Amino acid sequence: MIMFVLELTYTAPLEAVDAVLPDHVAWLEEQYAKGLFLASGRKNPRDGGVILAVAGDRALVDEIVAGDPFTVAGVCAYRVTEFIATKTAPELARHRQTPG
Repeated sequence: MIMFVLELTYTAPLEAVDAVLPDHVAWLEEQYAKGLFLASGRKNPRDGGVILAVAGDRALVDEIVAGDPFTVAGVCAYRVTEFIATKTAPELARHRQTPG
């Protein structure tokens, strides 16, 4: 599995973001249940969020991002960064990779 940092930046007023928030939270829960998301939360100041994800490839991540209710509603933009996790906390050891 490859690790990704998904950075969300709101592109609409917070009122519009908050209107879609319950659907976004339900979507997050689905991704956690599938084992794809490891951590998520709001940025401070609240102008977006960050998700730490794992997936087999970038195409799957792009598909997941496209299904986010925030994306569908047009209230945020994503920046996806793939990285090789060569060192992790013990709890994330199964996600470590060796550069190839």
